Amino acid sequence: MELSENRCCRLGFAEKRRRALQVFSVLQWILTFLFMGLCCAILTGYLFFTSLWPLPALYSLWWISDWNTPERGGRRSDWVRKWMVWKHFRDYFPIKLIKTAELVSSENYLLGYHPHGIMSIGAFCNFGTEATGFSKTFPGIKPFLTTLSGNFLLPICRDYIMATGVCSVNTSSINYLLSQNGTGNAVVIVVGGATEALFCTQGKHIVALKERKGFIKVAIRNGSALVPVYSFGEGELFNQTLFDEDGWIRTLQRMVKKFVGIAPCLFHGRSIFSDTSSGIMPFSRPVNTVVGKPINVVKNENPSGQEIEKYHMLYIHSLLELFNNYKVKFGLSPTDELIIV
Repeated sequence: MELSENRCCRLGFAEKRRRALQVFSVLQWILTFLFMGLCCAILTGYLFFTSLWPLPALYSLWWISDWNTPERGGRRSDWVRKWMVWKHFRDYFPIKLIKTAELVSSENYLLGYHPHGIMSIGAFCNFGTEATGFSKTFPGIKPFLTTLSGNFLLPICRDYIMATGVCSVNTSSINYLLSQNGTGNAVVIVVGGATEALFCTQGKHIVALKERKGFIKVAIRNGSALVPVYSFGEGELFNQTLFDEDGWIRTLQRMVKKFVGIAPCLFHGRSIFSDTSSGIMPFSRPVNTVVGKPINVVKNENPSGQEIEKYHMLYIHSLLELFNNYKVKFGLSPTDELIIV
């Protein structure tokens, strides 16, 4: 009896330790997401006014020489992508990657990720780390998650995010990856961007795609297949306060998004120590990322508006089909619909 009790105690301690590691791994990422860039910029500026000024000065010189790296494939580190912390990060929710079709290493692909959610947690875990086994699921394919170019203007932080395989989302960067960096590249774009973050609310499935055609044009110019990706559960990780579309707060959100590129959402999740009180931690809810079938694209360096519209409609149809085929499997109702705005 005593041995049984001791074993239960050990199991209970192991479970608490496991959960604590998961919480810590997510917390460090949230703090990095929200504050690392600002903190690094302040620290670098401060050091210029101390006896350590040669350090930021040398870094600045190197930074200038390294300016175009985010647009030339970045500087990924397989060591960073395979950190154990990312496995604990994955298990907190948990996050899973589901393949529906093969991607061949002799081709390049443009993956459209939906929905954005508040922080695109599923996108980072699946494509910015090896926690869900991307390289094993898609052998020979190298993912490049893209983000706003402004994120690479932040000292030190730029190098950290590049180590995870993240690159700039501008056209020059994507063209390089799809046409000048060999084959086996999968460029991942969170198509809805910050605009879509403002629509994020639990129980609704809304993606900003109706007017998003730039990524279609880039795919045609490079002859790269389009691949829709949908993460079931991405929109359930936080609660967001939604404001009236014609109200002044929503107008302010749109203005900030227009000039800064980031949508200032008012959201909350759970606290660090309890899932019954509010805080900055996301809720522990499953995120299932389904990678759809490639849509083959005929290369044309000067596509017409009609051609872009054709592939755009094919992409929307493929995304809707992907959503409808898997929604019940991942806990949604048969009547749930994906709304395209």
